[in-house]
Amino acid sequence: MSFAQKNEIKAIEKALKNSNFADAKSATAEAEALIGSMDDKSKAKFYLLKAQALYANGAGTDANIDEAITSLDNLKDLESKMGKLKYTQEANEMTTGMVNSFLTKANDAFTNKNYKVAAKGFEKVYRMSPKDTLYLYYAASAAVSEPDYNTALDYYVQLKNMGYSGVQMNYYATNVETGEEENFANKSSRDFSVKAKLHKDPRDEKSQSKTAEIVKNIALIYVSQGDNEKALGAMADARGENPDDIGLLLSEANVYLKMGNKEKFRSLMEEATEKDPNNAELQYNLGVLAAEGGNSEAAIKYYEKALAINPNYVDAYNNLAVVILNGEADIVEKMNNLGTSSADNKKYDELKEKRTQVYQQAIPYLEKALELKSTNVDAARTLMNIYSALGETDKFKAMRTKVEEIEASANGN
Repeated sequence: MSFAQKNEIKAIEKALKNSNFADAKSATAEAEALIGSMDDKSKAKFYLLKAQALYANGAGTDANIDEAITSLDNLKDLESKMGKLKYTQEANEMTTGMVNSFLTKANDAFTNKNYKVAAKGFEKVYRMSPKDTLYLYYAASAAVSEPDYNTALDYYVQLKNMGYSGVQMNYYATNVETGEEENFANKSSRDFSVKAKLHKDPRDEKSQSKTAEIVKNIALIYVSQGDNEKALGAMADARGENPDDIGLLLSEANVYLKMGNKEKFRSLMEEATEKDPNNAELQYNLGVLAAEGGNSEAAIKYYEKALAINPNYVDAYNNLAVVILNGEADIVEKMNNLGTSSADNKKYDELKEKRTQVYQQAIPYLEKALELKSTNVDAARTLMNIYSALGETDKFKAMRTKVEEIEASANGN
């Protein structure tokens, strides 16, 4: 039996030496049948050879590479128990090479929007280096982008269960020569460069937590699968642990919106504005919700609050104008329903003046929206129509030219 084991292991070694991975794989299968009778030293060597045969210098199938990773783990566990690390160093070198290869391929795949390959690559990097939990997060993000929600959910749940937050300290300093602030890999290299006077103004900054994003994505995947109970359960767990986390609060609101529960969404958004009153986006979203509910007065109030916080909020200007102009339709309908009596003519003039006032109220918001975003064709087209209705010929012609220029640019002409 011992002789047979040695022969099979030699057969694997010979095939690997000649880069004949098919034969090496075949010899591995034959040797594996004898593993039950191998001593620990022979098992350790076998695990290394098996990993090399299945990995095939990166040419192995996904299933083979997964098995190769497992074989390397088996080797390290075995030699750790033995207290004799004969093949562990070689296994670690192989692991490093595999990790670098997987990482390069995963990054390239993600850049090329091949998210399925990227997700698998990042997951393999994480499996081979479990301390680098960031790569499991990358795998989840790639799976969502694919979209492969089942795989993404598996990764996100793993991240949630391990308490992954993604928070890390970033070390910055300004390049003396270029004046640009740069991010260093670690504190020591940043401090060394500052000491060498190559950089100045060092500062440390913690990255934002990804907990809210992870829980939100878990919940939204559950919603997409029709499992609202699990979605709300995931949010409740996270909110319970982090009751003051504004990100989690907004995520829960988003889940309710996806479920069609606008009242609960509105309630949570209002709670969020109380916690973060200087957040223009929150005020804007409440404005959208109020407008959808037909409450124009409240919508205008929220949009104005958003603009008070961020005077350059283009969408808030757009939506303010839309809400104001919504009143035009009712005025025009009343004008069209009037007769030709003197009383009706008088009423017509009153309504016409009222419509003019609506236009005049909307114009500044539309002009500001177009000033902030010169390609805003909707704002330009609305202004063109308003100027036409008001009989302001020169402004109408100028805005018509503007609309034509924007459309031509958008079409590549």
